[in-house]
Amino acid sequence: MAANVYASATVDDAPAGQTGRARVLGGATIDCPDVATRLTSVPERARPEVDKELAALDEQIAQAYRRLGESAEAVRQDPGFADERIVEPLGEERSASLERIVAAIDATGDRPAGLEELADCTVRDSGNASAPPADGRNGGEQDGSGQDDGGQNGEQGQGGNGGQAGNGPVAADYADITGAPAAPAEPERTEDASRGTFTSSCGVNENGLFNSDNVIAAPGVANGAHHFHDYIGNQATNAFSSDDDLAKADTSCEDPGDRSSYYWPVLRLQNGTQEQDAASPGGGIEGNAGEIVTPKEVTLTFVGNPRDEVTAMPRLLRIITGDAKSFVNGPANANASWSCTGFEDRQLKDKYPLCPQGSDVVRTFRFQSCWDGRNIDSANHRTHMAFTAADGSCPSGFRPVPQLVQRIVYDVDAPSLDDGGRTTPLFAVDSFPEQLHKPVTDHGDFINVFDEDLMREMVDCINSGRTCGAGADGGEQPGGEQPGGEEPGGEEPGGEEPGGEQSQEPTAAPENPGDGGDGGDGEGGDGDPGGQPGGGRPENPSEPPATEQPADEEQAPEEPATEEPATREPATEEPAGESGAPGDGGDRPEVRVSPSAEEDTAATGTGADNGDGDNTGDDNTGDGNGAPVDDGTEPQAVTGGLAETGAQLWPAAAGAVLVTAGVVVLRRVRRT
Repeated sequence: MAANVYASATVDDAPAGQTGRARVLGGATIDCPDVATRLTSVPERARPEVDKELAALDEQIAQAYRRLGESAEAVRQDPGFADERIVEPLGEERSASLERIVAAIDATGDRPAGLEELADCTVRDSGNASAPPADGRNGGEQDGSGQDDGGQNGEQGQGGNGGQAGNGPVAADYADITGAPAAPAEPERTEDASRGTFTSSCGVNENGLFNSDNVIAAPGVANGAHHFHDYIGNQATNAFSSDDDLAKADTSCEDPGDRSSYYWPVLRLQNGTQEQDAASPGGGIEGNAGEIVTPKEVTLTFVGNPRDEVTAMPRLLRIITGDAKSFVNGPANANASWSCTGFEDRQLKDKYPLCPQGSDVVRTFRFQSCWDGRNIDSANHRTHMAFTAADGSCPSGFRPVPQLVQRIVYDVDAPSLDDGGRTTPLFAVDSFPEQLHKPVTDHGDFINVFDEDLMREMVDCINSGRTCGAGADGGEQPGGEQPGGEEPGGEEPGGEEPGGEQSQEPTAAPENPGDGGDGGDGEGGDGDPGGQPGGGRPENPSEPPATEQPADEEQAPEEPATEEPATREPATEEPAGESGAPGDGGDRPEVRVSPSAEEDTAATGTGADNGDGDNTGDDNTGDGNGAPVDDGTEPQAVTGGLAETGAQLWPAAAGAVLVTAGVVVLRRVRRT
């Protein structure tokens, strides 16, 4: 077993006797059966002990993986070293924990069968082995905090196993979004479908609330997740939060009736930055290293069911979507999707997207939306919830509840894969150390702490086909590709066309998901719905441009319209049609227009960014409604204030005076 796995190991070439440096073992990881998914029934009285031992099993694997990385040289010299010194001791530790789990359940219920068989683990090829850096250095050297030394001198220093922490990601974890498969087709809606949407706006974790706990999967256990989470909504969520703590906590949501907890693994740039957790469990010590990226936008939309009305979620319902261990468990429970703004008709499940310039990374979770009608949680945190079938129906015994569609947008550049991210850093989600930061391990967690009245309002809104919620204003709703056929935006309030925002999307998209105005491109966050804090958009596109003025000069302000601050100008600098990518507003050469065109643009809003901060220019939708943008070649209407009008007309007036004077002089000459 060991020969082909360990031959690719990269070895730390630190001087002899130097300590405190993790040695990277390229191409190998620890693979253990996941016990939690096998425990479908645990008596309530046994759950505290079972949860503690399940967390202990995760800690044992994390420690074994660290020992594996530190023993790279020994493994190269003796392939049997890993089995004798790492795998066998790990199996003994797991056997003891499994015995305690069995005893705890047996004391209060039926003795579970077959758990003892889950003790054995293996070391297997991860597929992460890669060539060393071109300069011959081992870029995977680590200091005691798990951070890459190379990142401190301006180089990313990716190791043979990838990433600055030496356990991923690698180039094979990324794919060009333009070659991604199309999103799955939606099931057809029936007459009884619940077509409305309810949006909650809870910020982007701009206040930096993080921890490496997981109160759902490992309650009462610090660092139960072994990776950092972003938290929005409930501000008291940690491993030790009781239901009462959650109910009384502050919330980052605009509507104080939503104290729900929304959390997911942080996204990091592998750029050598020393974050607050660089020397902590859950952070650098466990291979989660680099700069934490704050999302540009987070959109939380609850949608309906394509076949039936939805019922209220029970208070304190827990849902985990995706599988944090799917790299070794297999993809059966994987559920995150990755895409790019403007390309959300294409989705990746097991790759991070490489987005064109000006396009942002999009990470989407569509949570399970069928509830068993009885339980707010289950022993494996899965069996009380289910996904809809291909036709949108729930399994027998389950009923549809509002489906949470969580869309997270990041302003990160496509990494430079040819040099291991040295020029432009790799990005990846935090993970359990042995899961190697694979995108397929992405997951999201939700605890329903909606006030009951607000939950009833949500259900009524969705079932009646309306668009509601604190984050419902100012833009289209996500959900064009979600399972179950939900299409929020299928009935647009007030006749608003979701395609009106499409000037923000790259024109190079093979198939623009916004074409046709079906609202199904998942671009709900682009308009900063509801004034979401930190939403990344400086203005609300649902409001008219601040510079729009009536054509009647006597009603216009005295100040010339061309005095509008230049902060709006960059969005119109480069037409998207020239580059095949959206104008990013800041990096493009400035394109000057004629004075008359500038005046008309400032006065009417056409050709400007119309408040969305991301106008592509060539799509002729500068006013947000598809109206052509005037290029200044046609005669311009006189607009603006009196001072501006006078400035435009004084040459003609002066000419008229000179002509009159000439006529007078000529007549006098003739008389004489």
